[in-house]
Amino acid sequence: MEARAAIKAIIDHQPSFIVRAYSRVRFSILHQEILDQIGQYFPAKARILDLGCGFGLFSLYYALTGPGRDLVGVDRNESRIAMANSCARALGVSNVRYVAQDALEFRGKESFDAIYMLDLIHHLPRQEVRPFLAELRNILRPGGLLLVKDVSHRPHYKRLFTLALDRAMVGLREAIYYWPPNDLVELLQGLGFDVKRHPIKDILPYPHMLYVCTFQA
Repeated sequence: MEARAAIKAIIDHQPSFIVRAYSRVRFSILHQEILDQIGQYFPAKARILDLGCGFGLFSLYYALTGPGRDLVGVDRNESRIAMANSCARALGVSNVRYVAQDALEFRGKESFDAIYMLDLIHHLPRQEVRPFLAELRNILRPGGLLLVKDVSHRPHYKRLFTLALDRAMVGLREAIYYWPPNDLVELLQGLGFDVKRHPIKDILPYPHMLYVCTFQA
C-alpha cells in the first residue's frame, strides 16, 4: 500500500474519535518522512519486533507498506494491544500481531532480524537500560539490526520542548532521561553492537536521533 494511503487507513480504522485524534498527532510528530528514514534499514523480508508499540500505529504502517515483513508489536497496555489487534483485523493485515507485555520483561521464544523502539529509552529507568538492551541482543539473529529512535539532550531548547510534551503525556511522577548520544553509543558498543548515528532533521523542534545498531553473534 502507498505510504499516505496507509497512514489514512490506519487513522480511519481506529475505534473512537479520541484514538483517531491521538493517531493524527502521533503521525504528525513521527510523520511519513521520519518513518521512511527509519524503515529504509529494514530488510524487505524480515521478522521485526516493535517494542513499546502502543496502539500499533507504526508497526501497522510498516506492515502495510512492506508486505514481506512479519511484525510483532509489544506493549504493556492491554487495552491498546486489544485495539491494535482489532485495527489489524479491520484492515485485513495478516503480517502483524500484538502481545500485551511489559517491554522490560519481554522474553521472546522467537528470534528476530530487526528490533526497533521509537521514543521508549528515555522513559525507562536508567539502571534498567543496559540489561534490557542485553536481552534484546540475545534475541537478534546473527547480523540482526537494532534501531533505537530517541531524542538527544541537546540542543537545550529542543530538549525543553520535548520534555514539556512528554510531561503532558505521562505526568510529573515518571522519570524521564534524555541520553547524551555519546553515552548511549558507548553503552551499545559495550554490548557488542556496531553503532551508526543517523540524525533526523525535522521542522518541529525535536532533537531526534536514530541509532542504527548491528550485532554479529
